[in-house]
Amino acid sequence: MKGEDGITPSRENCNYTSCYCEENVWKLCEFVRTERTAPLEQLLVVFISNENRKVPLWKQKSGRGDQPVIWDYHVVLLQAGLQSDSLVYDLDSELSFPCSLTLYGALGFRSDRNIRPEYHRKLRVVPADSFLLNFASDRSHMKNSDGSWRMPPPPYPPIHTAESQMNLDDFISMNPAVGLGTVFSLDYFLLRFTGSSSSSTSTAASLEL
Repeated sequence: MKGEDGITPSRENCNYTSCYCEENVWKLCEFVRTERTAPLEQLLVVFISNENRKVPLWKQKSGRGDQPVIWDYHVVLLQAGLQSDSLVYDLDSELSFPCSLTLYGALGFRSDRNIRPEYHRKLRVVPADSFLLNFASDRSHMKNSDGSWRMPPPPYPPIHTAESQMNLDDFISMNPAVGLGTVFSLDYFLLRFTGSSSSSTSTAASLEL
């Protein structure tokens, strides 16, 4: 069974491991490449973080009420280049799967205008084919100092390439000089992929984080 627009499995049938969002998205990209359910060039992997690695997102499953979850980073899949609105695939969101970027922007991102600068979101946008070819993680970021897991890892082997066992930090980094893809501010990202900035799409709820 596939998702609403048919390019991924339905939410309950996706490969999903809590707190391994980058691998969950890698698996979504792999599914589309293998099953050819959409042109791979329509798909973009979006890393959300900032220099402080503190980014609020609303409508997350692990949130409580109308409070945001503060992630060190989060990763979603974006399907762009459609005749209609771009679509966001976020397996950790309470919103629909997929969700229009306009709605995700208004309810999930909201706006940077009413939160302190240290929480402002940046987004690294990487083409899915490049992500599939280059991403590698040995999952060491999810281990405690004694070697125990902070959260249980996915059941399949770690993703690596011939060149790298671990380059996750290059994707999380919001330094434009590092890594692959393009780094956007939240407003510029929404303007680029929806035609509207967060100030016009947001519910603009004030939050003094």
